[in-house]
Amino acid sequence: MEPILIYGYPCGSSMGLVAALEWLGKPYRLCRVDMLGEMREPAYKRLNPRVETPVLVTDGGNLVTETMAIAAWLEARDTERRVSFDPISPEADRMHQLTAFINTGFTGAFSPLWIAMETEDPAPATQAVLTEIGRNGVMERHDRLEEMIGNGRFLVSDRPALADGVLIGVARWLDYHGVANRERWPKLDALRKRIEAEPAVTYALALENGEDVPGTGACKGHIPLAEVIDRFGN
Repeated sequence: MEPILIYGYPCGSSMGLVAALEWLGKPYRLCRVDMLGEMREPAYKRLNPRVETPVLVTDGGNLVTETMAIAAWLEARDTERRVSFDPISPEADRMHQLTAFINTGFTGAFSPLWIAMETEDPAPATQAVLTEIGRNGVMERHDRLEEMIGNGRFLVSDRPALADGVLIGVARWLDYHGVANRERWPKLDALRKRIEAEPAVTYALALENGEDVPGTGACKGHIPLAEVIDRFGN
């Protein structure tokens, strides 16, 4: 069977992994999940007890959660090195370093903003504190990433790789939460524009928005969440 990526909307970080699967070019399937609705139903915990996306159902029917673990699974199967690099090369080291930074400190900085937005009837003082902490943390992490960006077209080289997919799924949260103008970080803004122009990313965004559009042909279709839970849920 083809692996199945369970990805979330709206504005899920997992959108970047859909793009990575397109870059990889091997057959896969998708399962689109409403993170504000059906993901919070008790049945979803059979796929991920932490109630998060993404989740990967492997070609062997096993469940893999956490973005870094899924990226590692894809890298190990990238025999043609379309989204990764020789594992003992400096490029692989840099990709792992950048992916880890984006998936930890960079992504985590947005947590207070998500909490402030999603908490029902938060106390105004609490919401104000969360918003201030979140904005300050997001801007600081953007400063650090701006310093880390090199001279290549993408994060590691002149072609997109897993690190770029992980980045583009999260970087748009700056705009979603209205933290600051993205042009404040010119290198990161230019990089985002290059990644966003990739056909794999425009395809992933269209799917996230519920549109039926053609991709590379690697995606063999969507499977309803209820079916995935029934077949593979623990």
